[in-house]
Amino acid sequence: MNGRLAFVFPGQGSQYVGMGRALYEAFPEAREVFEEADARLDYALSRLCFEGPESQLNDTFYTQPAILTVSIAAWQAWRARGGPSPTLVAGHSLGEFTALVAAGALSFPDALHLVQERGRLMKWAGELQPGAMAAVLGMGRAALEEICAEASQETGEVVVIANDNCPGQLVISGGKTAVAHAGERARNRGAKRVIPLAVSIAAHSPLMTPAVEPFRASLEATPFQRPGIPVISNVQARPLQSDAEDLRAELAQQLTAPVRWTESIQWMLENGVRTFVEFGPRDVLSGLIRRIAPEARTVRVEDPETLEQALRALD
Repeated sequence: MNGRLAFVFPGQGSQYVGMGRALYEAFPEAREVFEEADARLDYALSRLCFEGPESQLNDTFYTQPAILTVSIAAWQAWRARGGPSPTLVAGHSLGEFTALVAAGALSFPDALHLVQERGRLMKWAGELQPGAMAAVLGMGRAALEEICAEASQETGEVVVIANDNCPGQLVISGGKTAVAHAGERARNRGAKRVIPLAVSIAAHSPLMTPAVEPFRASLEATPFQRPGIPVISNVQARPLQSDAEDLRAELAQQLTAPVRWTESIQWMLENGVRTFVEFGPRDVLSGLIRRIAPEARTVRVEDPETLEQALRALD
């Protein structure tokens, strides 16, 4: 294997009914992850992942611990099969918590509690200040930032870039009217497509501010250790500092700050990463990485078949 190896972990939007079942049935180590989640939560998370209902799985309160659990189960199966260890880890939004577990900075039970509370608070903030999000395809970041500023000025509502996912794929977030105005302006100025997202919260925008202090209190009550592997920050697009207070500050700030995924992947490439392994449902991050760096190798682990394929590819 040439170059350094990075593990990446997905965020919301990757979930589907049935995810994780094949891992659960094939690997005792994966089964233990689901059993621990079921024991720690006040509902059967494994049944929700395997059987739905889809409407409940798509509720952010349930989505966040579900994706965390499936991703950790995939990672544990990889470890059980003797897969190589990474030199860097990163996660997209929610996935940053999974990355911290994989790096040894956060225990899985504590991460479960945090992401469920994160989901609850994000939902609550969205009820206080309903918002919207939209994907904007085929437009540069600088042009879209200018459009967001104009739409905010015009409507009196906030709208910002929430996710810089890859070249040509940005997500805007904010007040419903401002997002609609920004989307219309983007279409008029050459965006290929503007796709409203099926959410009622404005994630990674100032509308999440009410959630920050309550979530900070949960973070303060949670023990963090020094990561054994560098974790790339969503907020800074650089390795996180290993001090517990810095980790807590990152996770609180992440609620309202944009996800700088393009820059995060570029930083890893500049620092020698040539292969990325995505753990969890679907292959959303692998697709983004291929758009950012067509020369990079991407493999994924979400079931026994893709696990074996990934191990063979990296042998």
